[in-house]
Amino acid sequence: MNRKIVIVGLGLIGGSLAKAFQKYTQCQIAGIDRNPDVLKAALECGAIDKIASEADIQEADVLYLCLYPQADIDFAAAHAHLIPPHCVVTDTCGIKAEICAHLPRIAREHGFAFVGGHPMAGKEQSGFTSSDADLFLDASYILVPCDAPQQAVGLLKEIAKALRFGGTVEATPEKHDRMIAFTSQLPHVLACAYVMSPSCPEHNGFSAGSYRDVSRVANINEALWAELFIDNREALMEELDILIANITMLKDAVSKKDAEALRALLCKSRQIKEMLGE
Repeated sequence: MNRKIVIVGLGLIGGSLAKAFQKYTQCQIAGIDRNPDVLKAALECGAIDKIASEADIQEADVLYLCLYPQADIDFAAAHAHLIPPHCVVTDTCGIKAEICAHLPRIAREHGFAFVGGHPMAGKEQSGFTSSDADLFLDASYILVPCDAPQQAVGLLKEIAKALRFGGTVEATPEKHDRMIAFTSQLPHVLACAYVMSPSCPEHNGFSAGSYRDVSRVANINEALWAELFIDNREALMEELDILIANITMLKDAVSKKDAEALRALLCKSRQIKEMLGE
């Protein structure tokens, strides 16, 4: 594969994409980042071939927007006049309804294709220094076509395969955000609430795998996740209501010393997990 790629935002995801392209393809990678130190580091380690200019945007085959949701929208709006008709623009945001309310319209007005994207991969650490060419190995890559031409969707599937993703899944913005509220955002809320216990600072010597599993994603980028939570607030609130109701049932059973009710609830959760085989 040999394409001209422009990546806007060289944080964990953007930086990992750049490194993956360099490791697994023959693509030419130009990068954009507001931090000159990040650009210098990306050039020095070979993650990007050059700092992207307006001419690089005008020649791009694929433009990756790897910023926060609103910043992605703002960048696309400000640079849409430079994006050529053959270019496929995509993003990497963890929410899609807000993105797809704006970027498909901008794409239509300026004659290029937009396909929403969400690589289901990450780390507790953020920033270019944590980026990794193999971050996406066997990961799922969600595509939200937003009525884009099938050719554009097909190109991103081809790229996902080249970068060693495990597979691609297509979804509407609504289904994406509903499922991500459950699989990603809710665990982050739970982890943050969990570590705010006054017992947390005293966990050393008393904790093992359970503590690590539940608390892992509490090491959070608060600016990014606050924006994601609020942009997806309706779906997240639904999942939070369900979680609170389930915790309340467990709490009530413990409070009432109702061993039969407690066993039934625990058995139900075990059976669900076993049925899923995960």
